[in-house]
Amino acid sequence: MEEAHAVIERLDRIHRLDSEGAHPTALIAELRELVREAEDWVRAEGEPERAAAAVDRCKEALEQRLLAV
Repeated sequence: MEEAHAVIERLDRIHRLDSEGAHPTALIAELRELVREAEDWVRAEGEPERAAAAVDRCKEALEQRLLAV
């Protein structure tokens, strides 16, 4: 459950930074941490197949976004 709270807190932080107009590099750093924390959560849950696939999709979307910047 600790991992789930970390993800929720990270999402709140990202939302606050975005609302405050944070620089894109700050948001990207937070998104990378979000993906890492989501991976921790999936591992703690025993890596259910659908959850692991969702994390992989998030990582791919983030990488595509970084390439576009």
